Amino acid sequence: MWLILAFFSAAFLGIYDSLKKKALKDNAVIPILFLNTLFSSLIFLPFIVLSASTDVLNDTVFLVGSGGWEVHKYVVLKALIVLSSWVLGYFGMKHLPLTIVGPINATRPVMVLVGALLVFGERLNLWQWAGVLLAVCSFFLLSKSGKKEGIDFKHDHWIYMIVGAAMLGALSGLYDKYLMAPVAEGGVGLDRMLVQSWYNIYQCLMMGAMLLLLWWPKHRQTTPFHWDWAIIGVSLFLSTADFMYFYALSLPSAMISIVSMIRRGSVVVSFIFGALFFHEKNLKAKAFDLALVLLGMLCLYIGSR
Repeated sequence: MWLILAFFSAAFLGIYDSLKKKALKDNAVIPILFLNTLFSSLIFLPFIVLSASTDVLNDTVFLVGSGGWEVHKYVVLKALIVLSSWVLGYFGMKHLPLTIVGPINATRPVMVLVGALLVFGERLNLWQWAGVLLAVCSFFLLSKSGKKEGIDFKHDHWIYMIVGAAMLGALSGLYDKYLMAPVAEGGVGLDRMLVQSWYNIYQCLMMGAMLLLLWWPKHRQTTPFHWDWAIIGVSLFLSTADFMYFYALSLPSAMISIVSMIRRGSVVVSFIFGALFFHEKNLKAKAFDLALVLLGMLCLYIGSR
């Protein structure tokens, strides 16, 4: 069951990335991010209210657990990590081809493994090391593909933003493992719906502050915002993808390393969208780079079984 949820989450995540690219075209980043967090919050707000005031959602997968500051402080940190990743990722994606951004984001499982190596003291086997090396090779080859489009990986700050977003995303994945793991196994044992519902609301509050303090006074004229219906699609597909992701992690037999790798398979969907709808260039070379990333993910899968 958790594998099926992970694959569906990957598909929806790929559509989310593609809609995000469309919404960001010639548009202001901060208002879009605010609206995305606002719509995502509105999706989960009814579940919070119904769970707190009625018994309608009892014994369903939509029941939102309760807790005080001792629980919510972990969710606030989760919101801060994810929002930092999104801010970097949104700015980077606005200025880079989707067929460059996708393969970079697909290296997150490698970063999760390296993080587990450094933070949790885990040891990598030969298959996992092969996956890491393939990811490094694919990144090097992707930088060569990018040069053909005038993108210098060493000096392009948009590339640094995407890499930073991927690293923070990997950190978020490790943090999810800590949040969802039972107390008996060294985790916090938080309710998955509580985490997903409330971290969206905390992100909305943070983005509201950024909108009022940073974009509205200074950048409203220089980087204007225009409405795009893809913005609603971004929130819908992301919320659905995350719901399936958290649900998969909450199941007893779920493995975070496998779920994380399958989820990054979303790059295939976004790559296809980049080729068909955004008519991006140099696709043959990028497809080879992507194949190396996917092969690396396969090695990680074999090594993590």
